[in-house]
Amino acid sequence: MDRIKNIAVVAHDNCKNELLDFIDCNRETIIKHNLVATGTTGRLVENLLSADNCEGEECKKVLRLKSGPLGGDQQLGALISDGKVDVLFFFWDPMEPQPHDVDVKALLRLAVLYNIPTASNRSSAEFLISSPYFDKGFEIKKGRFFEYANRKMQK
Repeated sequence: MDRIKNIAVVAHDNCKNELLDFIDCNRETIIKHNLVATGTTGRLVENLLSADNCEGEECKKVLRLKSGPLGGDQQLGALISDGKVDVLFFFWDPMEPQPHDVDVKALLRLAVLYNIPTASNRSSAEFLISSPYFDKGFEIKKGRFFEYANRKMQK
């Protein structure tokens, strides 16, 4: 993982304001990195980080995927499995059923499988972003799960 990270930001509807406040409070750190986000979250984050009447190159661009229920969670999972996401901030709502709950579970499963540092709420996000590794290079060790791909099949 390079010093400049590829950070994914996702938030369920009831958690979007909390994620935006977290990003705003940590703007100076987050703005140095590349951002990818699902649907509405991506638009809101881009608007927040470009709110300083920026022009051209000064505007912070966010790679915006589809909305989660429309395939954005799966797109993000593919980026994780391709090694294109270093950190995941996913503020998910434990009290609200989601129509795409299986996609959410699959996304979180891939984050664990690929050993991606993940924050699921404000407290864990603050701990993660304040880590001395956040703005430094860091090597993510492959988990034991990768032995699965190289297993010998029994007849």
